[in-house]
Amino acid sequence: MILSYPSLLDCLYNTYRQLNTAAAGQSKSMEKLSSGLRINKAGDDAAGLAISEKMRGQIRGLDQASKNAQDGISMIQTAEGALNETHSILQRMRELSVQASNDTNTADDRKAIGDELVQLTDEIDRISDTTAFNGKKLLNGDLATTQKSTSTAKTGVALGSALISNVDVSGAKADETYTFSYSSGDLTLTRKSDNAAQTINIKDADFDDNEETLSFNTLGVSITVTGDDTAANIGGALHGSGTGLTVVTESGSSSAEFLIGSNGGADETLKVEFKEMSSSTLGSGAGNNLSDKISDNTAVDTKAKAEALIKVVDAAINKVSSQRSSLGAAQNRLDHTINNLNTSSENLTAAESRIRDVDYALAA
Repeated sequence: MILSYPSLLDCLYNTYRQLNTAAAGQSKSMEKLSSGLRINKAGDDAAGLAISEKMRGQIRGLDQASKNAQDGISMIQTAEGALNETHSILQRMRELSVQASNDTNTADDRKAIGDELVQLTDEIDRISDTTAFNGKKLLNGDLATTQKSTSTAKTGVALGSALISNVDVSGAKADETYTFSYSSGDLTLTRKSDNAAQTINIKDADFDDNEETLSFNTLGVSITVTGDDTAANIGGALHGSGTGLTVVTESGSSSAEFLIGSNGGADETLKVEFKEMSSSTLGSGAGNNLSDKISDNTAVDTKAKAEALIKVVDAAINKVSSQRSSLGAAQNRLDHTINNLNTSSENLTAAESRIRDVDYALAA
C-alpha cells in the first residue's frame, strides 16, 4: 500500500506527539521516583498540596508540643529533686527537735542542736533561692517578674550625663522594692522586705560613652547605663542622698504554663504551680513558720520550745509533701500527654504521606 503525502505527514505528527507525551510522562515519573514525592509542585495536585501543607504544619506543631511537654517534665523534675533534699532537711530538723525535747540534754546540748537547726534553715533558704531551670527560679515563689511603671529606676531616666537604657528584673523576687546606696565606689542594692543586699564596686567602671551593665546577680536585678559620666556621679544619682531611685517588681505568678498542643489556646496549656518553699513560708502560718521559730541557736533552749518546733516542722513537711505530690501528678499527666502527641503525629504523618508521597508501583 502506498501512503499519500498527507497520510504520511499525519503519521509522523502522531508519532511525534506520542513521543512527546511518553517523554513528558517519563520525566514526571522520574521526578517522582527521584524525589520520593507525588506532589513536587502545585501543578501536580493543587488541592493535595494545600491539604498536605496544612497537615505538615499540624504535624510539626504536635512534634514541638511533645518537646515542650518533655521540657516541662525536666523543669518539674528539677524542682522536685530540690524538694527531695528539703524533705531530708526537714526530717533531720524534726529528729533534732525530738532530741531537744528530752530533759537529758543540758543547756549547752540544746544550743549545739540550735546551731545545727540554724544551718539547716539557712540551707532550706538557699535551695529556695537558687533552684532554677534555664535561668528561671522555681522555688522562690516567682517565675517571671516585670518592672512596674511606678519604679523610678527605668529606661530613659538620667544619671548625671548618662541614661538608664535598660532595667532587667527577670531574676528578682516579685512584689518587692529595691533601693540603692553609694559610698566611695561601692554601689549597694537592698531588698526592703528582708534587707538582703548586694554590693558591687563601680569605681573603675568605664562609663565613657559605653554601655555598662551594673549587675546585682544575687538579687536578680541589673541596670544598664549608657553615656559619659563618672562612677561617682552615676552612683550618687542612683543613691540620691538617701532618697534615690527604686526598682519595684510586680506581684508575680508562681505558675508556669506549658503549651502541650499544636494550636495554642487555653485548652492546650497545662499550668503547674511552683510555690515558694523557703523558711518564711514553711510551717503552720504567719508568725509560726520555720524562720519565726529558728532565728538563732536558742530555738530549742527549752523543752517547750522544742515541742512547739516539732509541730511547726510537721506542718512544713506536709506542705513540701503537698507540693511534691502536685508536681508528681503534673509529671505523670505530661507523660500521657507526650504519648498522645506522638501517636497523633505518627497517624497524621501517615495521612500526609498518602497525599504527598509517591506510590512507586504506580509511578514506575
